[in-house]
Formats: sequence, structure tokens, C-alpha cells
Amino acid sequence: MSLPRTDTIVTYADGDIASSGTVVHVEAVGDRLAVVLDRTAFHPVDPVWPDQPADQGVLTVDGVEHPVIGAVVGASDGSRLYVGDAPVRTGTEGWAFVVCHLLEPSASGASVVEGAAAQVTVDPLVRGALSAGHTACHLASLALNEALAPLWSKEVPLDGRGNPNFDQLAITESRILPDGSLDTYRIGKSLRKKGFAAADLSERLTEVEDFANALLAEWVASGAAVSIARAGDGLGERRAWRCELPDGVVEIPCGGTHLRSLAQLAGVRVGLELLGVEGALELRMTTAATPAA
Repeated sequence: MSLPRTDTIVTYADGDIASSGTVVHVEAVGDRLAVVLDRTAFHPVDPVWPDQPADQGVLTVDGVEHPVIGAVVGASDGSRLYVGDAPVRTGTEGWAFVVCHLLEPSASGASVVEGAAAQVTVDPLVRGALSAGHTACHLASLALNEALAPLWSKEVPLDGRGNPNFDQLAITESRILPDGSLDTYRIGKSLRKKGFAAADLSERLTEVEDFANALLAEWVASGAAVSIARAGDGLGERRAWRCELPDGVVEIPCGGTHLRSLAQLAGVRVGLELLGVEGALELRMTTAATPAA
């Protein structure tokens, strides 16, 4: 049984929901069967930053459909396959990064073997809802950064639009949901030392929310084009979400799936909630995306 030596070619960055490939590795992992193809349209969970859930769909070999009950990033250094628990970050030199399609053990029959031709089909409704949620999440982070810009008194790293990158500096968790997202930020001592006026946020929270929603409405109305910029098609290659907003193109590093245009949205709105948690403030941003009719 050979181990993968090269990255899986992934086509979901182009919006593909179906692909054909060849089985290059099959391995039992607990009570699941991990199947690696040389090419796939299936988006996996990256355990390092598991913000977007895996696609749902089926893998077909020799005319038999096998439900994919999970998909996760795997990695191999040539000695073993790490399924969802690689000791290195995706893209590390000398490692192959692959999509592990997880099937029921019953799929380990004669058809799902190395060298077999396989087809992948992704549920388009699930993919579409998660792509809308992920695109809206990036827009919301940019709008939040701009809305909070007046609360900074020191120079800090900037986002792609030239605003203090609160999202990058404070985020602790992001979850992509169907047609939305939930992002959690910690505002503690370290952020205050960087110059963020946390004490002013509570009384200005409604103002910040309104400002962000006004920006989001403007951006969605523009129908701006969205694309994925990347150095190559391998899973380990760096990818970035790219949006041609009215006042300039912006990019955010991202390995997820997205819409192709903001014209696919009727609206995006955020709601902000500020909580006291373990001696710090926690800001929760709920983002809701409304698909265009």
C-alpha cells in the first residue's frame, strides 16, 4: 500500500461540485475508511482552523455510490498518513497534503482500491449555503475592522483595506454556518496595550453595528466579483479570497469555498453582542447572508 507523494489537486476553488479522479490510497482509520484521490472537488475540514465544515456528497467507484460521511485534511511525510492530526501546518515543505474522504468500512470491498477510477459529487445546496456564509464572513470582518478603526490609538497591522485589523488581532474562533457565520473575539489586556479603547466599545456598540451594516449594504449592492487567487491547484498551496469592492480589490488568506459574485446575495447583516468572560470582554459577531432570489 503506497502513501501519497504529492498534494491532492483540489477543484472546489473554482466552484466545482463534481470531479473525476483516481484512488491513490486507501486506509482504515478507526471505524472509517480514508480514501485519497489524486483530484477532487470535495472541500475538507482543516483541523488547524476548522471554520468551514466539510462538503456533503458521494464518491462513486465502479458504479456504486458511497456516501462521504466526512472529509478532512491529511498529510504524509512518506512514512505514514496523518488523518486530521498532522504535526505540521498545511503547506509545509517535504509533506504531501491530501483530502481524506471518509467512508463506511463497507466500502472496503474490491472496487475501492488503489488505481480505481472514482467520481465525486457534492451536494450543491449545502455547498452554496456554506459558500454564501463564508463570503459574508469575510465581508463582515472587513466592515467590523473599519467600524472599529476610530477606537485605535496606536499603529497595529492593517487589513487589506488599510484599516486596523481587529479581526486578525482579536479573533479566537470562527464558525461558517449555512448562509452565515459566528465569530468570537477576545478583548483583553494585550489588545488594550496595543491601543484598543475597550472601555469605549460598550457605549458605541450600536454605532459600530450600524456603521458596519451600512458598509455591507453598499458592498452587496455593488455586485462585486469574487474569486480565489492561488499559486497552484494543490491542497497545500496558499489561496486567498479576492473581492473587487467599489473602492478597491481586497484579499484575505482563505482555503474555503465562496460565491462568485456579491450579486448572488440580496443582503448581509451583522449583529454584535458584548459579554464579560473571565476578566476580559468577548465580542460576538453573528453574520446573516440573504441569498438573491
